[in-house]
Amino acid sequence: MLSNKEGQKVPNCTFRTHQNNEWVDITTDELFNGKTVVVFALPGAFTPTCSSTHLPGYNQMAKAFYENGVDEIVCISVNDAFVMNEWAKHQEAENIKMIPDGNGLFTEGMGMLVDKTDLGFGKRSWRYSMLVKDGVIEKMFIEPEEPGDPFKVSDAETMLNYINPQAAKPKLVSLFAKIGCPFCARAKSMLKERGLDYEEIVIGKDVTTRSLQAVAGATTVPQVFIDGKLIGGSEALEAYFAAL
Repeated sequence: MLSNKEGQKVPNCTFRTHQNNEWVDITTDELFNGKTVVVFALPGAFTPTCSSTHLPGYNQMAKAFYENGVDEIVCISVNDAFVMNEWAKHQEAENIKMIPDGNGLFTEGMGMLVDKTDLGFGKRSWRYSMLVKDGVIEKMFIEPEEPGDPFKVSDAETMLNYINPQAAKPKLVSLFAKIGCPFCARAKSMLKERGLDYEEIVIGKDVTTRSLQAVAGATTVPQVFIDGKLIGGSEALEAYFAAL
C-alpha cells in the first residue's frame, strides 16, 4: 500500500545533480525550505507517458502555477543526473527543475519506491504529485494502485485546480513560420505583447510546406493555432485579438 504523507515533512535527502560540468549537491532543505513547491514524480525519463504528457503538461502550465503562488516546479525521477539533464534538453523543459534521485533514497523515504523489474527498470518511483510548503507536504495526488502505468490524478491541471480552481489556464499556441518572414515577426510580436508563450515550427527545418498544407490548409506563413483552433496569418491574428 502506497502511503499518503500529507501533513508530514519531506524526507531528508541530498540529491547529486550535475550542472555546468560539475557535481552539485542539493539538499531537501535547499529545495523546499521557505518556498511553495509543486513536485511531480514519475517512473522514468524518456518513457512514453512521462515524455508525451506528464512533463510537458507542467512545463506548459508553469506560468499559471507561478501566478498562483508557486515558487518552483520540481520533477523527480529515479534516474541519474546525466539522463535527467538530457531529457530536460530534449523536452525543452526550461520551466522545470529536474532532480535526479538516482539511488531512490528520496523516493523510498516518500514510500513511493516500487519494483518494476518485470519491465527491466529495477526500482522506480510510482507516479504522483504533491504540493509542499516550507518542507511540509500539504497535498498529494497518488496514482491508483492498478496494473500498468496509471495517469489519472498527478497531472498539472489537477494540481492547478487544487491550488486555485479559478486559475486561468495558459493558452496553447503554435506558430508555423519561415526564417526572415516579416509577417511571422509581426505575429510573434503580437503574441509576446499579450504575454503568450508559443511553439515555433519552422518550415524547411521542422516540417515541410506540404505538412503545413495538410494541417492548416494553407502554404503561406505565418499560420497560428491557439488551443487547437486555426487562427490564420498575422492579419487574422490581429482580428482575433481585437475581438477579445
